[in-house]
Amino acid sequence: MSDAFRPQVLAGKVVFIAGASSGINLGIARRLHAEGAKVAIASRKHDKITAAAASIAPDVLGLAADVRDYAGIEAALRTAHDRFGPIDILVSGAAGNFLAPALGMSANAFKTVIDIDLIGTFNVLRAGFEFLNKPGASAISITAPQGERPAMFQAHACAAKAGINMLTQCLGMEWGPLGVRVNAISPGPIADTEGMARLAPTPEMEAMVKGRLALRDYGTKDDIAEAVIWLATGASRYVTGTVIDVDGGARLGDARSPI
Repeated sequence: MSDAFRPQVLAGKVVFIAGASSGINLGIARRLHAEGAKVAIASRKHDKITAAAASIAPDVLGLAADVRDYAGIEAALRTAHDRFGPIDILVSGAAGNFLAPALGMSANAFKTVIDIDLIGTFNVLRAGFEFLNKPGASAISITAPQGERPAMFQAHACAAKAGINMLTQCLGMEWGPLGVRVNAISPGPIADTEGMARLAPTPEMEAMVKGRLALRDYGTKDDIAEAVIWLATGASRYVTGTVIDVDGGARLGDARSPI
């Protein structure tokens, strides 16, 4: 069946995505809109989020809000709710990261990543709960492999993502009886993202990263969006409090042949 005649699996659904001015989260927004959803996206800088919304479609709502500011993100969620109605799919994806040893990192630098990633995720989910379409809504956080695997020069990101993973489980327990499923997605190396451009800036480094993956290739933004779609539909109705790895087998460790 051609795409022109394929049913839109999210037709009429309302989506709010935090941290969607670029990268994976913008890719998620683009795909969910293509699947028929009414989409609102939020990020800190007004010009960037406005341009991002316009790059998808005229009916996408771009909202300037910093996830570290509870009142600000709550106001953005209220605006989306007032425009489109109760939110069916809530995605928290704002993140900050850099490479630094713990001894070379200031307390403020550590706190900044915790504030954006962990506190920001709590703010989006906690403020968003009021505006969710209950029962049946799906809340999804974007975490990272550092939440389960320690990494050099990533103490801040590891701590933040581990917190998101545990928050996912706790809210899955608390909000399940209230009709809201809470899950997280942990992407592996994703092509055409700022993160991979920094971590593997040369063809040689890219080949080295791919060679360590079980599937021997980077993922795509659509791979992550597909996982969001699955978590947002009835296909995953019995799944909550779970972190789903979409990582090409990265969590399995170095998959280079020993011979």
